[in-house]
This record gives sequence, structure tokens and C-alpha cells, in this order.
Amino acid sequence: MRDRYEELRAAFRWDVPDRFNIAQACCGRHAADSARVALLWEDERGRTATWTYQALQRAANQLSNVLSAHGVRRGQCVAILLSQRPETAIAHIACHQLGVVAMPLSILFGPEALEYRLADSASVVAIVDTVSMDNLAPIRTRLPGLRHVIGVDGARDANVLDWEELLSKASDRFDPVATLAGDPAYLIYTSGTTGPPKGALMPQRALLGNLPGFTYSQDGFPQPGDLFWSPADWAWTGGLMDALLPTLYYGFPLLGYQGRFDPEKAFWLMQKYRVTNTFLFPTALKMMMKAVPDPAGRFDLALRSIMSAGESVGETVFNWSQAALGVTVNEMFGQTEINYIVGNSHTLWPARPGSIGRPYPGHRVSLIDDDGNEVPVGEPGDIAAWDEGDPVFFLEYWKNPEATRKKYTGHWCRTGDLAVRDEQGNFWYQGRSDDMFKAAGYRIGPSEIENCLVNHPAVANAAVVPSPDATRGNLVKAYIVLTPGHLASDDLAAAIQDHVRDRLAPYEYPRLIEFIEALPMTTTGKVQRRILRLREAERAAAAVGAAGRMPEDPHG
Repeated sequence: MRDRYEELRAAFRWDVPDRFNIAQACCGRHAADSARVALLWEDERGRTATWTYQALQRAANQLSNVLSAHGVRRGQCVAILLSQRPETAIAHIACHQLGVVAMPLSILFGPEALEYRLADSASVVAIVDTVSMDNLAPIRTRLPGLRHVIGVDGARDANVLDWEELLSKASDRFDPVATLAGDPAYLIYTSGTTGPPKGALMPQRALLGNLPGFTYSQDGFPQPGDLFWSPADWAWTGGLMDALLPTLYYGFPLLGYQGRFDPEKAFWLMQKYRVTNTFLFPTALKMMMKAVPDPAGRFDLALRSIMSAGESVGETVFNWSQAALGVTVNEMFGQTEINYIVGNSHTLWPARPGSIGRPYPGHRVSLIDDDGNEVPVGEPGDIAAWDEGDPVFFLEYWKNPEATRKKYTGHWCRTGDLAVRDEQGNFWYQGRSDDMFKAAGYRIGPSEIENCLVNHPAVANAAVVPSPDATRGNLVKAYIVLTPGHLASDDLAAAIQDHVRDRLAPYEYPRLIEFIEALPMTTTGKVQRRILRLREAERAAAAVGAAGRMPEDPHG
């Protein structure tokens, strides 16, 4: 294979118009073709549906009219608390063409997580299903700015407006507002290591900034016959900007599956719908490899491309994918604020197992030190992107100018992730420069979890760190100092876990709890999570070493 990277990078030019709207780009311009399929959908109960771009646009027009009639105005936030379902896509299109800021929220969020985000964003409408409505109900009276809740697919009570009834009475004609490419489009909250979660406000043009990486990581998407699927939640950047919106932008069909991830079901879905392109977290790939080591013997797949991100795929999974699926995994790196900036495209430049790739054409990405100077080859540095002329960047952290300022060193926007660059320009990920970590593909910030833990009457103090795990990459572990009068026990640990699970997202609760007399602290009173992380890493290494030793023969 000829390495075409430098050729592609040198030839790349951005074409960002002054006016741009995600809804028009992803649906409106495709809707004239009444036969063009946008979305194939199935849920775990076996219900199925097919939506054309024309049908999506008509429903989005109805919803835009509904929102407008209920007083929603340009620049206000509408929360979308839905899973992978047609109404999610409709809601995004409706918000964007109305000039409203769409705020996707995971249905996994518990009441406390929802309350903070809905209050901080000043959301005026929330669109819910039966699951998210149950989590919203206990906090609704504490959200006076949330004027209306719209329920989908049976989510109904006296205080919830019915989606089907509202849309049935609304016109399916709507004149989209004209938006500038730099106007706000969507708001996604990211967890931080200090303080509460921050809302990353993204512009309309951010979609254009994502497209080169999406196209390259999917080996030249779109090609005739391409059909995309990913289990990534559409409430997160990984599902929204790495799957749903880019696929719709190109006018191709996307599969949405509403249900829990199951490795065998993933193969079944890809076979049934002839999926050609996918984004799979490394954890999902590991589960699929273990559940179905020889997929070719059981499934007839049409898969031609896999992108993976969130943590390292690793050489074992990389090699299995090549041998068992006939597909080379393209690893990718990005974050909500600057997504899809580094990655692989193995048909155009070599993909190395364990490397997150090279800066995608269009993005100037380097590794910098604390002062913003680029570091030499072989030395670790903070992955950072240069913000001039690149449409991928976020606008700001919502209501947090200080955090926005700290994100930058000059024109360099820091990711907070460390990497090393080799002579060929490949980046090799080294880990977070702060206390963030990934567990099962989810980005975890300890602050929110620690705050929730301390709210339990038995917890005096807590520190949350990653505990290495072969399947999930990391498990969430909490070191807990008990308040006087409480004794450590398995029952107490379980109660504390339930306390977090009921209030935050399920993936945030600590699967492991260790009671400790005192946390390691700095002289200024800050918890030294680094010491605890190192302790977990050493224990994991020791366990691997012990597992690798042959046991003694008890019979001599």
C-alpha cells in the first residue's frame, strides 16, 4: 500500500460557507427524493420501521411548529432525553431548523445528573420517553424554567404533552431560519475532574469539521450500497457526530437499534441489515470477539469498515478483526470540544496496532508542553489542535468563560490527553494528563461521582479512580472514608453503590469499593488521586503476573 497521507494533507482545503444549518444539510436537501431511505429502525421487542428523508423532514417540520407555538425561541435549549429511535433524529432536525440549541441527554442519567444539566442549561422543553420520564418526574418541580415536557411512545401523564397528538395537529410545512455557520447548534455536557460537568456549546459548522475524519475512518464513506450502524448512544458525541449526523449529511441510510448492547445481537443486526460501516467501542469489540470468536462460521456479513475510539483497541482485537472479520480497525481520537481530529484510514496510510493514528487532513494537531511549545518526536505531550480556520472547534463552555480560557494556550486548544509521536507522524496514546478516565467506552469524571458519594450519610470522604480491567478497560473504583459510627461491610458497600446508581448514570456507579482510614492528601488539602491510581495499576499488574505463574503440583 502506498502511504498517501502527506499528499492528502497538502491538498486539503476547508469549504465552510458563511451560512450553514445542520438540518438543511442532513435532511432538507435530501427530502425531495421521496424514495431515499434515511433510517431503518428496530427495537429489542422486534418492532421495526423505515423512514425516508422526506418523512423525517415532514415530522421535523411539525415539531418545529409545535415548539414555536409553545413559545420556544431561537437560542433557547431543548433537552432531548431519548435513545436510538426515529424521534431523536426528528427532534435534532426540528431544533436546528428552528435555531434552537439541541441538548441531547442520555436516558441513563439519574435524577441528580438530569437536574444539574437541565437547570444549568435553562432548558425550556424536554422530550422524553418512558424511561427518562421516570427519572425526570422527581425533579420537575425543582425546574421552574422547564415549561413543557413532551412524551414519546407512551410517556404520558397529566403534566406531559403527547408527541403524537401534538404533531398530528401541526402543519408539516415550515420555513427554516437562516443560521450562520458559527451560530450555536447543540450543547453536550462533559464531565470534569474538578467542579460540576461543563456544557460544550457547539456551532453549526462543527458538523463540517467532523466530516474529514468520518470519511477517512470509514474508508471512503460513502460508497454505493453503504449502510451505517453503531451502538453508540446518540446522546453522546460518539453517537451523534460519529454516526447519526454524518451519515444523514451524506444522504445515506442509517440503522438505529433501541435496546441494550449484546454481542451476538450485534452480529445478527449487521447480518440482517447488511451493515457495511460501523463505529464500535473497543469494549464492544472485545465482547464480540469473546462471544463469537469465529463470526464467519455463523454470520454472513457485508462489513467493510470499522472505526473504534474511546480507549485502545489493543493488538489482540486489532489482529482478530483482520483475521475473523476481514476488516482493519481504524482507531480515532477526539473529544466533544474538538472531535475527530486524529485517526487512521488504513486504505490510505498504514494503521499500526495501538496507535490512534495521525492528524486527519484539515486539522493542525500537535503535542505541546505546559508552555504551549511543540515537543520533539518521542517525547510525551498534551494533544492539542490549532484553532485558526478549522470549523471543528466548540464555541465555549456554557456560562463558564474561565474554563473556556483554561482550555487554550494561545491558539492551541488542549485536550488534556497525553501522547507520543513517532518518526512517521503516528500518535501513541499515553493517558490523561488529569484525572479523567474511560470505563467501557464512557468518559468518567470523578468529581460528580465523589460528590454523590459524599451525600451518603455513611461517607465522610471519597476518591474515585480507574481500576484496570481486561474487558472494560477500567472499572470505576471508589476509596471511601466512613463517617464515625459506621462500620465497613459488604452490605454497606452495596447500599452505597445503589445510592450512586439511583442518582447518576449506571456506568458511573463504583463497581469496586474499598474502605480506607484516610485518603492521601496534599498539604493544601487536595486528594492525591495519582497515588490511588498507581496503587490500582500495581495491583492489576501483580494479579496478571500471579495468573501467569504455573501453580505448584500438590502431588510433588
